[in-house]
Amino acid sequence: MVMSFFRRSDDSGIDHIEAQVQRMVTDARHTFDLAMSAITGGSVASVADEVRRTDRQINVTEMEIRRELVVHFSVHAGGDATEMLVFMNMIKDLERIGDYNKNVFDLAEEGVSFAEADDLERILGFRDEISSRIALMGEILTVRDEERARAYIARGDELRREFDALVNGLVHSTEPGLHAVPRALLYRFLKRIIAHSLNVVTAVVMPVDRLDYYDEDDDTRA
Repeated sequence: MVMSFFRRSDDSGIDHIEAQVQRMVTDARHTFDLAMSAITGGSVASVADEVRRTDRQINVTEMEIRRELVVHFSVHAGGDATEMLVFMNMIKDLERIGDYNKNVFDLAEEGVSFAEADDLERILGFRDEISSRIALMGEILTVRDEERARAYIARGDELRREFDALVNGLVHSTEPGLHAVPRALLYRFLKRIIAHSLNVVTAVVMPVDRLDYYDEDDDTRA
């Protein structure tokens, strides 16, 4: 298991870094929920500052973790470099989730709203599942449950393919651009959020050389 180093009682430095990773997970879910609320009928203006503030906090936390990792592994020269590589990959993917959440919110700021759409229920279903999956990602990292991680990855792959099918359908649709384009962008962003979440969870079950492949298309993944 790649993440066997988590929660070591004799290593407060790693414990603190792990806590910061969980903060990034929490902030990522928060910005996702705000962005999806804005695009499905909630207030845009009232959450704009919070979305931007939390997105900046995700970026700041990523930088703080990188600095702490450098210091930690400089002090503990005998430590396993694999640990640093896993953390670096993980926080990069968490930061990218935050970026895609911001992309969803940008759609809302541009006036996109699905509040009266005939496919609103499907979009709300995606919203609820992905929000729960971001939280579950944090739980899996904490408990290091390989079985749950593999189930998470399997369902994530199903969602990725579903979003691909939806986007491809819209590309070939005869619907007006005002209908097809916002949906294609939203589904593309949601697919990327799912993919980067999968990259994070692979730290529980994958060897280090296989980390970070779920943001690639199936035919280009090793």
